[in-house]
Amino acid sequence: MIDSKLIEQYQHDGAICLRRVIEPSWLQAIAAAIDRDMQNPGPMARVNTPQGAPGLFFVDFQLWQRHEACRNFVFDSPMASIAAQLMASKRVYWYHDHLLVKEPGTTEHTPWHHDQPYYPVDGQQLVSFWIPMDPIGKDTCVEYVRGSHRWGRWFSPKYFRKDKDFLVQDPRFEPIPDFDAERERHEFLSWELEPGDMIAFHALTVHGAPGNQSTTRRRRAWAMRWLGDDARYASRIGAISPPLEGHGLMPGDVFGVDMFPEVFLKSS
Repeated sequence: MIDSKLIEQYQHDGAICLRRVIEPSWLQAIAAAIDRDMQNPGPMARVNTPQGAPGLFFVDFQLWQRHEACRNFVFDSPMASIAAQLMASKRVYWYHDHLLVKEPGTTEHTPWHHDQPYYPVDGQQLVSFWIPMDPIGKDTCVEYVRGSHRWGRWFSPKYFRKDKDFLVQDPRFEPIPDFDAERERHEFLSWELEPGDMIAFHALTVHGAPGNQSTTRRRRAWAMRWLGDDARYASRIGAISPPLEGHGLMPGDVFGVDMFPEVFLKSS
């Protein structure tokens, strides 16, 4: 069970740190799967580091479909129960996973954004878990704009690579501000993390991340995306990320199909 004060903090701030919630055996298995995936990436993998630049910013999706350790963690760990508590949701559906690796010496920043505009999903009950495999200092941790999930604003998606534009349209979307230039106007949340800790954040919480300037320390993080009772499949004009297709859902449908299975149901 998650402490009620942490749940209130999540609902107010849009991002919290949960300490020592993942057993070492799970982490070891997932970390090994991540390294195997980097050697044999999936079809949606991409490198966000320009050719010739130092380091490596590697991204991939849907490890749960290719690696048993990741799949077992989705279905057999307490993560879905934690998601249900944070979202105040009776049901929890699995959406997708997202691997983000910044090797030592990587200079690429993760640009300011929030996740839900990338997704064909409407509703308020969407939570992500950002799970580090390596010790994380504040100099490499993701930063979150406190309370931004409650603004009622949707910002246009951006590719993580600066040389690409993200083409998706919605009348709600507006250009995202330069939050680096607005630091005095907002409160930013970040943490020092150890393996076993994780960050939980709302899909409309604005966040970004620095590069990894360490010369020795890796920054491997695996993100899990969860949906709750009010999540509905939505129509988007243009690209979505990740480009998950073949699920058979129509706008307004509840999730719970094979690609997005129901993982948790609270007992009455």
